[in-house]
Amino acid sequence: MNRPAQLLRLLRPEQWLKNAFVFTGIIFSKSWTDLPLLLNVIVVAIAFCLVSSSVYIFNDLLDVEQDRQHPKKKFRPIASGEVSESVAAGLASMLAVLGSLLGMNVSLLVFAILLAYMILNFAYSIRLKQIVILDVFCIATGFMLRIMAGTKGVGIPPSKWLILCGLMVTLFMGFAKRRAELMTLRGHREEHRKVLGNYSALLLDELIGITATGVIITYSLYTMSPDTVKIHSTNTLIYTVPFVI
Repeated sequence: MNRPAQLLRLLRPEQWLKNAFVFTGIIFSKSWTDLPLLLNVIVVAIAFCLVSSSVYIFNDLLDVEQDRQHPKKKFRPIASGEVSESVAAGLASMLAVLGSLLGMNVSLLVFAILLAYMILNFAYSIRLKQIVILDVFCIATGFMLRIMAGTKGVGIPPSKWLILCGLMVTLFMGFAKRRAELMTLRGHREEHRKVLGNYSALLLDELIGITATGVIITYSLYTMSPDTVKIHSTNTLIYTVPFVI
């Protein structure tokens, strides 16, 4: 019980890849040669890894009884009894505090964004994940908070078109995920995720089409923005649009 391997699995490190969205600003602003700025962005990414892991643990604690009835989730560390609930709660609290302190070390805005991220996920776990469409917007907002932390949080002015493109990308991913779940689970969809009972394949196909179009339009406008042309010293980025499509 409470073995290091199980504690690590509880953190879901494979999900940390999502925090790569923090690097959006420094990549598209071509500021990666600014070492102090790059270090701040890395610290923000680490802070999000810690805070997001605390959120995953909180979710597992909240859903522990439901997970024990699930054919796959019953093998999760808390549901299976390999990690005690008290240890998991202590670990979640510690990660939340450490992540918040790291964020505060960068800026108060990053700290506020991390706090907003935790509050959003708390509300999502308690209620919002059961509300159709709003559940995907909550997921997208989590990604947008990562982008804002890696831009305004560290002093990089975000492009309005890039922000809108990021929103469209994350909504597209969220609706596509729901569509995949709908196809995979079919008759058992509500057992896996209650909100799936309120989705239909037709609705999701339409939402995917709308958000995919939004990605293409906003990215195209980003490539033609005068600020983008100035930063990248070229007006040929429009020719990268086919790769986005």
